[in-house]
Amino acid sequence: MLDRLVRSSHFRRVRGFITAEAGLLASIAIVSGLILAFLRLADEVVEGETEAFDNAILMLFRDPGNVDQIIGPAWVHEMIRDITALGSFSLLGLCVVGVCIYLLMQRLKAEMLMVLFSVLGGTVISTLLKMGYDRPRPDLTSMSQQFTASFPSGHAMLSAVTFLTLGALLARLAPSRGLRLYAFGAAIFLTLIVGFSRVYMGVHYPSDVLAGWCLGAAWALLCSAGAVLLQRGGKVMATPAEN
Repeated sequence: MLDRLVRSSHFRRVRGFITAEAGLLASIAIVSGLILAFLRLADEVVEGETEAFDNAILMLFRDPGNVDQIIGPAWVHEMIRDITALGSFSLLGLCVVGVCIYLLMQRLKAEMLMVLFSVLGGTVISTLLKMGYDRPRPDLTSMSQQFTASFPSGHAMLSAVTFLTLGALLARLAPSRGLRLYAFGAAIFLTLIVGFSRVYMGVHYPSDVLAGWCLGAAWALLCSAGAVLLQRGGKVMATPAEN
């Protein structure tokens, strides 16, 4: 019986190792695909090949008789402004600071540093890319004042980085599969509605938002994969056993 228990324990360890390796390989493949998608999209933007697509989508949210008029009643406009604020640097910054203080109080210093590295790194990447591509904003009347270049969308990228990073962190700490799925689902939903709001408001081309999503998701997934490697080395908290 003891021999059977030893074999069973060894099998579980081997199965866990194989599953972890497969997860890391899948993460690398997805990150590579997202980065390639971003580079392909950026190349088409530079060559002007996305112009027809971008304008067609933007016009879906404009009055055909007056392109400066955004469709929908005033209460919808106000709701969209509230949603787009979820991806603003100030609100995301407050959210990250609050989470980091909580993690520090829970003595999860490694997790706190991972969140900071992911969000601050994503901010630097977004800023440098905006300066490099220097794409003008859509020439439309918008619902807010803008001060930076258009490509890639900073709101879309930083909301993807922040929400997906926090979602992955919550999922690793969640004790059940249902809670993990909820954490990922909520993170993806928030990321999508922030990006949609930027196009609705006319402050970004759809290609800007798609590029922000691709790069933001790639960076968040890369940081999450790094956290998994640290978890193996005992640097971060292990995932709780599933109920």
